[in-house]
Amino acid sequence: MKITVVGTGYVGLVSGACLAEVGNDVLCLDVNPEKIRILKEGGIPIHEPGLDQVVARNIAAGRLHFTTDIEEAVRFGTVQFIAVGTPPDEDGSADLQYVLAAARNIGRLMTDYKVVIDKSTVPVGTADKVRAAIADELARRGVEVPYSVVSNPEFLKEGAAVEDFMRPDRIVVGADDEQAINLMRALYAPFQRNHEKLVIMDVRSAELTKYAANAMLATRISFMNELAVLAEKLGADIEQVRQGIGSDPRIGWHFLYAGCGYGGSCFPKDVQALIRTAADAGQGLKVLQAVEDANDAQKMVLVEKVVARFGEDLTGRRFAMWGLAFKPNTDDMREAPSRVIAAELFRRGATITAYDPVAMPETRRIFPDEPRLSYADRPMAALKDADALLIVTEWKEFRSPDFNAIKAALRSPVVFDGRNMYDPALPREAGLEYAGIGRK
Repeated sequence: MKITVVGTGYVGLVSGACLAEVGNDVLCLDVNPEKIRILKEGGIPIHEPGLDQVVARNIAAGRLHFTTDIEEAVRFGTVQFIAVGTPPDEDGSADLQYVLAAARNIGRLMTDYKVVIDKSTVPVGTADKVRAAIADELARRGVEVPYSVVSNPEFLKEGAAVEDFMRPDRIVVGADDEQAINLMRALYAPFQRNHEKLVIMDVRSAELTKYAANAMLATRISFMNELAVLAEKLGADIEQVRQGIGSDPRIGWHFLYAGCGYGGSCFPKDVQALIRTAADAGQGLKVLQAVEDANDAQKMVLVEKVVARFGEDLTGRRFAMWGLAFKPNTDDMREAPSRVIAAELFRRGATITAYDPVAMPETRRIFPDEPRLSYADRPMAALKDADALLIVTEWKEFRSPDFNAIKAALRSPVVFDGRNMYDPALPREAGLEYAGIGRK
């Protein structure tokens, strides 16, 4: 099948590469010539485990191509995925200008039947706007060309996106006509050989499903974070509570870890967009607003612990920070708790030496020429002359450190664990002051 993917960001590049992996002929379009140059030369503009091998393998096989030529891209695929960014507007709503620009380009240049698939995370009603944009361009040309518009939201986890695409737990398809549904079944047949994974629904329900899924996961995180704060006040241990409630099959184990807040490109943006969608429909989402408020507060919890230990004025204090990305296995710094924590420590006069396996280049871009921020080439090197260690991202290489070496390296034997990576007894046995999130 010939497939065009508009956008070579996180969703577009993973989708295009994985569709090529199962034998499709895929052309990825991006208007950024530098990004296309990097991809054609074998580079990957994002960090995603395993993606570089999939891209390289399919370029070599002649199944994956890249272009900046819009006309070529529209002409190429019967299937046209729209996978462009939908950044939040000032009011929190999703900005659809890139989605609708892609739709207008398709309508302006198409000459035969197309299935236009919204892969980007978009508000309910976007498919109607895409359909109208294409119809408007066709009307301007004075031609009638058949097309279908489908909602096919992605459910990829950063750090495991290739695996998620190749072995999905469900494939949500919102479509109104049988021809488009049949094409989607054929498109995704290679990904569901074991059992049926397609969930067919109407377009608006598919659009809402994506937001509802991310909002539910964000709700679980914020609930556990608020419960962790309460556990500390009550003398309880949130890790023991997690095990107690996670063993209930009605609740399950996923997304029950307390920490220093969620971030990334999805949860914050999608929670805000859903709140805005509800407001536009005349309904308030009180629970979801509380989820966002709780997350904003949680990003300050580590700083509050630092202040409680070292005082309001942190001038002259240096802190080591392990982890910068919003989660492991990615270099994504969007809405990362580390950004909020660093900014507040800087405001209070502190300096930071940071280490992250992959996110330091992106951090340098976000904090250019920041004299109070330096970087280490390995975790232990970040501890030199530091008053305390802050753990902000739960990378695997932080899981089993030498606590005696940490104590010896720090000026003050203090560890603030924002991801509850350790049994508190272990660092304490080494003589470290240890403060987790919601731990005894």
